[in-house]
Amino acid sequence: MKKGFWDKLIERLDRLDPDSVQTHLMRLARERGLLESLLEAIQEGVIAVDGDARIEYANRAAQRMLGVRSGEVLGRELAEFLPGIEWKALMDHSGGPEWSAVLTRRIEVNYPEHRLLDIYVVPLSLVSDRESGAVVIARDVEQQREEQSRMIESERLKAITILAGSVAHEIGNPLNSLNIHLQLLQRELQKLDHERKKYLLELLGVARQEVGRLDRIIHQFLRALRPAPLEPKPTDLRKLVEEVIAFMRVELENRDVLVEIEAPDELPAALVDPEQVRQAFYNIVRNAAQAMEGGGLLQISLDSTDRFVAVAFRDTGSGISPEQMGRLFEPFASSKADGSGLGMLIVQRVVRDHGGEIEVQSRPGGGTSITLFFPREDRRVRLLEAHRRERARSKARRAKT
Repeated sequence: MKKGFWDKLIERLDRLDPDSVQTHLMRLARERGLLESLLEAIQEGVIAVDGDARIEYANRAAQRMLGVRSGEVLGRELAEFLPGIEWKALMDHSGGPEWSAVLTRRIEVNYPEHRLLDIYVVPLSLVSDRESGAVVIARDVEQQREEQSRMIESERLKAITILAGSVAHEIGNPLNSLNIHLQLLQRELQKLDHERKKYLLELLGVARQEVGRLDRIIHQFLRALRPAPLEPKPTDLRKLVEEVIAFMRVELENRDVLVEIEAPDELPAALVDPEQVRQAFYNIVRNAAQAMEGGGLLQISLDSTDRFVAVAFRDTGSGISPEQMGRLFEPFASSKADGSGLGMLIVQRVVRDHGGEIEVQSRPGGGTSITLFFPREDRRVRLLEAHRRERARSKARRAKT
């Protein structure tokens, strides 16, 4: 049997003086601490199992994927958490040639949440003197897919922005010219004394309305895609919500929509650009009102976490179908006959530009819930204070040395 590092070390203990033993032990402790720090820092889950496929070690990422704490996972069978693989049979390295190379699998887990994991199993006999056991490396494919989707979406928006700027310029100039000539034509028609004058003016009015509508769509499209420079400042989001509701009061009353606003007494300020966030709130409230054709209830609740101030809009409208949900933030993807499909695109851009998050939950006939998360203003202050304290401690340590 091949001797391991510890066997060799024990054999040589009698040859070492106490100082040498202490030096070796200190070096081992440092190396162990460094190794554990590295394993805790990486994003992949790392799990060490013995010959019976029982967990001996799991780093922080693996604990998060498995939905357990460190003390809860040690000694338990890996099959409890990662099903679909015959772990015990696999650990019997004498039973097959699978240990001649790294084993790879893709498995699906549903606890603590649905994930797709790429699993890499490396026998310890390939990397150490141990004859049994393995190291299991788990990578969250779902997270990678989401990151790739965000990158693709970002590149797509960049391409659309460039195209939109060019198209808007090419369409905008002749559109302005067309509008001017329609105005001139209207003036000339006003001078005529003809039995069909009124009818012709009505046709001309329709043409001017459609030109104006097209011009507004172009400007909305550009505003939705072009990132406007942010002017963030500490803002009371409840006050901003109340201003939007007051501005839309007549429309909400005409649609028989009741609005309820709920917020804690001590709501922290958010660090946002008030004008852009006001536009995002307006788009969501207007969409909610239009979704409740026979009237309904719009509940707006505000709350905070350690990082964000959250604003949730919940309506009792018709809801969003799965097909529409998949295209919710695409330009011109509107379910309304007179909609431009740019409202939610503007909301998404505003939230992303602020470094926030957006959550949407809906089902047909069951209403829609949209929650926007904006960064807290005092979080930035706490981070700056923590940075200053750390710098002060570093200076103090350098002064002592």
